[in-house]
Amino acid sequence: MTSIRRILVAGGTGFVGRRLVASLADAGHDVRVMTRHPDDYQGPGTPVHGDVAKPASLAGALEGATAAYYLVHSLDASDFESRDAQAARAFGAAAAQAGIGQIIYLGGLGDDSDDLSAHLRSRREVETLLGHAGVPVTVLRAGIVIGHGGISWEITRQLVEHLPAMITPRWVRTRTQPIAVADVVRYLVGVLDNADAVGRTFEVGGPEVLAYVDMLKRVAAIEGRRLPIVPVPLLTPGLSSLWLAFVTDVDSRAGRNLIDSMVNEVVVRDTSIQEVVPFRPMSYNDAVRAALAERRGDG
Repeated sequence: MTSIRRILVAGGTGFVGRRLVASLADAGHDVRVMTRHPDDYQGPGTPVHGDVAKPASLAGALEGATAAYYLVHSLDASDFESRDAQAARAFGAAAAQAGIGQIIYLGGLGDDSDDLSAHLRSRREVETLLGHAGVPVTVLRAGIVIGHGGISWEITRQLVEHLPAMITPRWVRTRTQPIAVADVVRYLVGVLDNADAVGRTFEVGGPEVLAYVDMLKRVAAIEGRRLPIVPVPLLTPGLSSLWLAFVTDVDSRAGRNLIDSMVNEVVVRDTSIQEVVPFRPMSYNDAVRAALAERRGDG
């Protein structure tokens, strides 16, 4: 990237977004952070008012930008599927009107041939709707993202730290391919203005494929905790989400939507991202240590 570009980040105050904004700003870009409350924003970049639920607000936010990141979701809403569809359609149309050359979206892993959860089906729909008005969309599909403040990571950490033993449903044997949030950001930055990435869909993950139960055991070992695992095959995702509400402070509706997705295997099948943005992502254990260090204020 040899020239300063004006980049809009929708969802720039979220878990991934705020890290992405900092990375883009460090690279010298003119970063605009779209937020409903620009007067309250504190961080790198320039806050601009915009709300995906109010299409009329998007033109001003996108004005002058050459590319846009879309990191928006409504997982904490009961009608998140319809909300996210309407928002993606509106944002894609506004981006086309503004002459945006590339939209970059962070979606979810999962095989299209599988019976995907509502959450993952919604992510797929958003991918399509963002490009309906003609703007090329670059999609990065990820599974569990490991980092301080991430919902999936907080579920894992708090279960390990709050329970003397784990009563586990069948879905803890489902395989996933977790990735460190720093590596997700590195991929997001790497596909910006990259001719080999425009209009393409990529799958991103860390170097290890793990079952959820193995992830829990790894965190317990790193923290020096014992975590006996007691399998209960009849514990359904619905019951799991109720149980989750008692032992974590994660938003119950967002947590339920993520729990529902844990029956779907989410692993990387297509490794072509490694040819476009070549680097070796950090291991799961290193990602966990980084997340714990950030929580302590060490990193």
